[in-house]
Amino acid sequence: MRGEDGVVALIEVRNLTKVFPLAESSFGGRRAGEVRAVDDVSLDIYAGETLGLVGESGSGKSTLGRMILRLLEPTSGAVHFHGVDLPRAERAEMRRLRRDMQIIFQDPFGSLDPRYRVEQIIAEPLILHGEALGLEGRRRRVRELLRAVGMDESALSRYPHEFSGGQRQRIGIARALALRPKFIVADEPVSALDVSVGAQIVNLLQQLQRDFGLTYLFISHSMPVVRYLSSRIAVMYRGQIVEVGTTEQITARPQHDYTRKLLAATPEMALP
Repeated sequence: MRGEDGVVALIEVRNLTKVFPLAESSFGGRRAGEVRAVDDVSLDIYAGETLGLVGESGSGKSTLGRMILRLLEPTSGAVHFHGVDLPRAERAEMRRLRRDMQIIFQDPFGSLDPRYRVEQIIAEPLILHGEALGLEGRRRRVRELLRAVGMDESALSRYPHEFSGGQRQRIGIARALALRPKFIVADEPVSALDVSVGAQIVNLLQQLQRDFGLTYLFISHSMPVVRYLSSRIAVMYRGQIVEVGTTEQITARPQHDYTRKLLAATPEMALP
């Protein structure tokens, strides 16, 4: 599908739903019912854009992001990436497509294996996907990725615990870029960082998008951050997308009451 300006949709989400059964209680009884974490969501993500997905905690944003990447299987619905329906893709095809789809996690403290040095962490996707670079070629790629995220080669032999939260997030971003993906889900990538460090990471993501030709789904509960980074915004409330539009449309002329409440509740944030 193409947008109004002819830009091709890289991701097409159609009627995506995820239902979780209510957990069994600790007293042995079972509570009847279910939770519809994502409820019949349809949206497009266009090549080269940043689609901001904003909503309060528990609205279903992360569940939707993980289903788009097929890190979580949907209850029903379709996700098309380059014309392939991901939930129905065979294992070999899914493995090939995973090279083009990566995730940046929220927690820079928990997303890096503490047993691995930085060089091993960034090189791991290259090894798992059988990149035929050789040892020296792999090391060269890792050094290039470190430089791309604003870190130098002295980090290569060190462990995650030796770095600050912002530096760890940069390492996680370098790992996500290792296979040169087309699409990245950034799942609350600055929420665990202080404001100034988070602003640096947001600006880094903008620069990397230009340098690597990336498409982002940027998930956040912060409307100011989403407004700063995104070309379009989708507003999520109780598992549903209640409004989608350009950043200017959503922030200047919101149509849904929940969007207006989000805008009223979040102060401006200074981003350099």
